[in-house]
Amino acid sequence: MNQLIFYFPVLLILAVVLASAIKVLREYERGVVFQLGRFWKVKGPGLIILIPVVQQMVRVDLRTIVMDVPAQDLISKDNVSVQVNAVVYFRVVDPEKAIINVEHYYEAISQLAQTTLRSVLGQHDLDEMLAEREKLNDDIRAILDSQSDAWGVKVANVEIKHVDINEVMVRAIARQAEAERVRRAKVIHAMGEQQAAEKLVEAGRILGGDPRAIQLRYLQTLTEIAGEKSSTIVFPLPVDIVEAITKRVSGGPGGG
Repeated sequence: MNQLIFYFPVLLILAVVLASAIKVLREYERGVVFQLGRFWKVKGPGLIILIPVVQQMVRVDLRTIVMDVPAQDLISKDNVSVQVNAVVYFRVVDPEKAIINVEHYYEAISQLAQTTLRSVLGQHDLDEMLAEREKLNDDIRAILDSQSDAWGVKVANVEIKHVDINEVMVRAIARQAEAERVRRAKVIHAMGEQQAAEKLVEAGRILGGDPRAIQLRYLQTLTEIAGEKSSTIVFPLPVDIVEAITKRVSGGPGGG
């Protein structure tokens, strides 16, 4: 009994040491092992046995991390105040760099994403932010990926989620859009008037080239007038007939 009491603390210490020496890493985890404070190797997945006290291990998750970038207040190139937030997808591809080269890679990516978002979008107009999101997403992703490469992190994708504008700017944009629609309508109407005028001039040129065409048009006009339910009919006379009658009257007795 006394021997059991004596060996129990020793067995307990051995059990604790053994438990601390045995590690199990999942398929998506890697262990960065340090030996006496110096980097030794990256191990995993599976069963890992460490030398107690001499070796320490830091777990690193290799799965894709979805990070929400808080809304950032910025001024666009055309002096519009907006709030923009985004989401960043990244993962660790080099566990050694992710642990050794940066203190907390998640916080580093978060801060870098916020500053890059303000810097890139501040160089564009509001219309570009709304219409060219794919291009802006690629620009931000390329910058983040290049700067985070030294941390062993790969930025896979960046998506701008919302571009929020205050109500005053929303009303101003609505008025601008309405003015643009009115302008386009006037331009289309003017182009229609121009084309119609050109066709009328062309038709007049064709009619003027052949007197028979004028007579046919005159008869067609009479037919259209006769079909109208009207008590008064005005007969149009061609200008050449009026001129001939005027000359005859002026050349007769009492004229001239």
